[in-house]
This record gives sequence, C-alpha cells and structure tokens, in this order.
Amino acid sequence: MPKYLIHGHYTVEGIKGLIKEGGTSRNNHFKENVANLGGKVESFYYAFGSDDIYTIVDLKDNQTAVSLILALNEGGGFAASSTVLLTPEEIDNAAKEAHKVGYKAPGTRNL
Repeated sequence: MPKYLIHGHYTVEGIKGLIKEGGTSRNNHFKENVANLGGKVESFYYAFGSDDIYTIVDLKDNQTAVSLILALNEGGGFAASSTVLLTPEEIDNAAKEAHKVGYKAPGTRNL
C-alpha cells in the first residue's frame, strides 16, 4: 500500500479538545479513522513548531488519502495536509524512465 505523511496543526478549538481528551485518546481515534478506510498507521508523533502532529499511514490509494484529509479538515479542529511518500525502489524505477521524457533545459542543446 502507498504511504502518506499526514501532518497538521490544531485550531484553538482543537487544542481545547486535545487538552480535554488527551493525546493518547486522539491517537487512538486517528487510528480508528484510518482503519475505517482500510489503512494502517505506521507512526504517530506530536511535535512543536508549525505542525502539531506528524503521522505516516498506509492507505490503498490517493483517493482514500484525500478522503482522510477532507474528513480531518471538515471538523474544524485540525488543519491537515498530506504528502505522498515514495520508496527508494520507486525512485529507481522513475529514474530509469526519466530519459524517455526528452526534456531540454532552457538554453541547452539536445545532445
């Protein structure tokens, strides 16, 4: 299954809920949400900085990942974003295909 980095920050209302329910409760709830979509949480971390949470999840496809992000953002207590993660093998395969693109940088000649 593809892996996704899900990260985001709590709104003021979300922070109030986090304080009331606790971090473990929110982690468990997130795991349930991901499981409801047929996925699995690989890791879940709280952080301080621009984002409050970083997770890596396995989901069946991009549509499912977007469904999760939409649901997380819909409630208004959390603002989520996602990044598709690629394995080293996927990059190797992409690199093998890159020469087929035929891209020429501006100001260069075709060789």
